[in-house]
Amino acid sequence: MRKELNQAAPQKRRRNDLLLLAGILLAVAVFALVYTLTRKEGGYAAVIQNGTETARYSLSEEQEIPIADGETVTNLLVIRDGKAYMAEATCPDQICVEHRPVSKAGETIVCLPHELVIKIVASEPDAPDMVV
Repeated sequence: MRKELNQAAPQKRRRNDLLLLAGILLAVAVFALVYTLTRKEGGYAAVIQNGTETARYSLSEEQEIPIADGETVTNLLVIRDGKAYMAEATCPDQICVEHRPVSKAGETIVCLPHELVIKIVASEPDAPDMVV
């Protein structure tokens, strides 16, 4: 009798482990779905140099924006098809150039050597976030 109980315990533990794994996977899937469905489309690409926002460009207008640090152009920001990406940079690692295009509010492209951040924002600087 004791032997039968010992054999049933590993099967029950395995079943419980599978149920726990299924629950975790379901929770992750629900979170990913909610996150994807609630993301806002970006309206502008904010250029932040040395911690200060220096410019904002509409994602609806196709344009190429040279970004300078002092008098030297260090990066080339391109806006096409509602997405922003870094086409060129003078930094050695080129991580910002290899980054995928961004278009959703909150997404960023960072160029650490030039202390440059391109952040996608939903509205203009002084526009209200909501109307009451």
